[in-house]
Amino acid sequence: MSDESALLREPWFDFGRQREAGKFGIWVFLASETLFFGALMLTYTVCRIEHPDAFAAAGRETNIWYGTINTAVLLTSSLTMAIAAQAAEAPVRLRRLVLAGLIATALLGIAFIVIKGFEYREDIDKHLVPGAGFALPQAGAQLFYGFYWLVTSVHAIHLSIGIALVGRLVWVLLRHELPLHDNPEIEVTALYWHLVDIVWIFLYPLIYLPGRAS
Repeated sequence: MSDESALLREPWFDFGRQREAGKFGIWVFLASETLFFGALMLTYTVCRIEHPDAFAAAGRETNIWYGTINTAVLLTSSLTMAIAAQAAEAPVRLRRLVLAGLIATALLGIAFIVIKGFEYREDIDKHLVPGAGFALPQAGAQLFYGFYWLVTSVHAIHLSIGIALVGRLVWVLLRHELPLHDNPEIEVTALYWHLVDIVWIFLYPLIYLPGRAS
C-alpha cells in the first residue's frame, strides 16, 4: 500500500483533492478563530479607552514573570512544531526527528498549562477574580480581569486541544500507522498550533504590559 493510499479517507477518491480540502478547511477554521479573538480584543480596546487608569492599575497586578516565561515556552514550541513539520516533508523520512519535535511540542504545551495553573492560583490568592471581594477598588479593573480570565481560559482550552492533536500524531507514528511524507495531518496540526501561539503573542502585551511603561 502506498503512502497516499494509507492517507486517503472517505469520501475522497483522490489524495490531491483530499489534501487541498483539508488545507482549505483548516484555513477557514483559522479565519473564524481570528474573528473570534479579534472581537474579544476589540472589546478590550474599547474598555481600555473608557477606563485607562483602571486598566493600568489592573495590568500592574499581573505576574509578568509567569507571562514572559510562558511566552518563551510557546515560542519554543512553535519552533519544535515547525521542525517536526519540515522533517515530515523532507525527501529523507526523518521519523525520529518528527517524533522528537512532536513530543517536545506536546511537553512544552503541557508546561505552559502547568505554569498557567500556578499563575491562576496566585491570582485567586490575591482576590483578583471579578465579583464579591475583588481586591482592586476601580470598577474598570474588574473589566480587565474579566477579559483576563475569559481569554486566557479560552486560550488554554485551545492549547489543550492542540496538545491532544499532537499526542495523537505521536501515538500513531509510534505504531507506524501514519506515513510521514506529504502528510496533511501533520501540516494541519502545525497550522493549528501556530495559531494558538500567535494568539498568545497578541494577548501577552494586552495582559501583562499595561501600566508598566511609566
